[in-house]
Amino acid sequence: MSRHSAVLKNTRRQTGKPGAHSGEPSHGPLTAEELQLAVRNHSMPLEALRHDTTPPGLHYVLTHFDIPFIDPGHWHLQIGGAVQRSLELSLRALLRAPSISLPVTLECAGNGRSLLKPRPLSQPWVLEGVGTAVWTGVPLAYLLTQAGVEEDAVEVLFSGADAGVQSGVPQHYARSLPIEEALRPDVVLAYRMNGADLPPQHGYPLRLVVPGWYGMASVKWLSSIKVLTKPYDGFQQALAYRYQDDADDAGTPVTWIKVRSLMVPPGVPDFFTRTRVLPPGPVMLTGRAWSGQGAVQRVEVGIDGKWAPAHLEHPAAPFAWCAWSMPWVADPGEHELACRATDASGAEQPLEPVWNYQGMGNNVVQRIKVTVQ
Repeated sequence: MSRHSAVLKNTRRQTGKPGAHSGEPSHGPLTAEELQLAVRNHSMPLEALRHDTTPPGLHYVLTHFDIPFIDPGHWHLQIGGAVQRSLELSLRALLRAPSISLPVTLECAGNGRSLLKPRPLSQPWVLEGVGTAVWTGVPLAYLLTQAGVEEDAVEVLFSGADAGVQSGVPQHYARSLPIEEALRPDVVLAYRMNGADLPPQHGYPLRLVVPGWYGMASVKWLSSIKVLTKPYDGFQQALAYRYQDDADDAGTPVTWIKVRSLMVPPGVPDFFTRTRVLPPGPVMLTGRAWSGQGAVQRVEVGIDGKWAPAHLEHPAAPFAWCAWSMPWVADPGEHELACRATDASGAEQPLEPVWNYQGMGNNVVQRIKVTVQ
């Protein structure tokens, strides 16, 4: 029996559930457990799309377990496994190493989950599980080169200090990357966010940032890096973050961010329903678009089902979002606004959600109801 099968069997035995969830998808209202997750984590307010770089307090946060308290004076990063030289680095040593700064858009793989029917039970994101920050730190490839990666290496495992239990399985949060991804020049071990020390919720004192991949790959509160000669099959890799048709499907792994665009809701909101209200006349519709699978080539804006091209600006970096805009003359009445992006791979946002068992990668177009009066 493979370790993957053993983990799956153990999860079923302990929880009676066959995967990374706490129950079958639901058509019912949000559960108390989902609401508890929703208040621990937080999304980026859509009005923050106006910022080229998202302030840390507005950037989305997804924390699987507790935010660990780490004393930087006693913290060390361990690098080992299939390397010629094991390394143990203090934060001070990392600060002396060569550094890079990159604007990167990170998005949670479960963004859009709550819009699926039936709704997979987990963090109930709507559309705002995203943010763009400038991450500063040491290129991962530099440290792996210092350690000397062995020729038979296939993956690199990243383990965080955050610990907990998921689906009955005790664990530290850990994920791996294929060796070719880990050696990319833009994968960074970040110790600064927007020019300041990482906030505790964003992985202080050190986190991984993998440009173009969904956020689950960017392990926070890094404690160790291990080069592997066999694929990693721990919980967060083998069971969580997979596209599955149903509970018995082994699925395929979540990796690159799918193409998406979001609009700054125009006008002002109703407090409870968030329905938008604005006066008639000219209004500039604006937003952001991004993709991990290829540069954004086109954004279209829908006004009551009729689509027109928006103006696209250049992104600050290959894996940072780009701004878009389109003028609209708002006529009195009820309207539905929408936006959809297409990237260089030819991928286009779907008009209807594409369902999967874990609620991953739902990049359906955003729709906004507005009342012009």
